[in-house]
Amino acid sequence: MSNIPAELQYTASHEWIKNEDGLVVIGLTDFAQSSLGDIVFIDLPQEGDAVTMGDSFADVESVKAVSGVFSPVSGTVAAVNSALIDNPALLNENPYDAWLIKVSDVTNTGELLDAAAYEAVCKSEEA
Repeated sequence: MSNIPAELQYTASHEWIKNEDGLVVIGLTDFAQSSLGDIVFIDLPQEGDAVTMGDSFADVESVKAVSGVFSPVSGTVAAVNSALIDNPALLNENPYDAWLIKVSDVTNTGELLDAAAYEAVCKSEEA
């Protein structure tokens, strides 16, 4: 089973969320990166861009496919993990350290799952 840290929240579309210093940090889960395979490119938004709950804010390209990353919140991009642009494989190496964006001014939050509920989603997709 994938690594699912209990202190994070999750979406059914395989993003993780953490509140940190008034910002919402968003990344891809271990399940997502292992399903994608080796990640070779990532397209991230710019600081100051708006993100909308349920809309794609990034594209992740692996050796298998290109996948959109969906925002679990609405708000403004406060920070972008530029290390991923130079080394997208960091997402494969440690998906919970390799955050994608940090969002400020959050106005809307989608349905977030705790670790147990997210694990059930992963198991249903593996079946």
